[in-house]
Amino acid sequence: MLRLFLNLYWKLYGWKLSGNFPYQYKKMVLAVAPHTHWADVMVGFAARSKMQIPHAKFLGKKELFVGPLGWILKAMGGTPVDRFSKHGMVEQVAALFAANDNFILGLSPEGTRKRVNTLRTGFYFIAKKAGVPIVPIGFDYANKMVIIGDAFFPGDDEAGDLKKILSFYSNIKGKRPMLDLRHLKDSI
Repeated sequence: MLRLFLNLYWKLYGWKLSGNFPYQYKKMVLAVAPHTHWADVMVGFAARSKMQIPHAKFLGKKELFVGPLGWILKAMGGTPVDRFSKHGMVEQVAALFAANDNFILGLSPEGTRKRVNTLRTGFYFIAKKAGVPIVPIGFDYANKMVIIGDAFFPGDDEAGDLKKILSFYSNIKGKRPMLDLRHLKDSI
């Protein structure tokens, strides 16, 4: 039922996919941006259905995963994390990658729907610690296109890798353009 709804949403709003999803990797971090509006969640779930990766996960604070809401979030691919654990977030999520043969995790590199002047680097360090590639995914509202970038493994040049990621997002217009990442292209 949910898949039918997501496919209908995708078709009604005229979204398309651009790029090739790296199905050869069974584990990866999807860096999904820009995240400027609640509608991005709908686009993301619909794109996940279109890309045929229904097992892709997202993170949520463990407090959300109690009662009926917890069951719904888990059914949608939510994975609880403890923000107050003595083990840091990067270590917790890297352990999830290690414990699973197939683990695809979508994260917003901004970490918020507000305008940011730098990316949060948790997604980068999770991928690096887990030894998995990062796949940039862009929600281009101007062209109704979900753009799939090239997968790459984070290396020893963090600044260079982050510039590569910012370059990918530099021309992608978010739902609320004043909050997207295009203003950061000057820092590339």
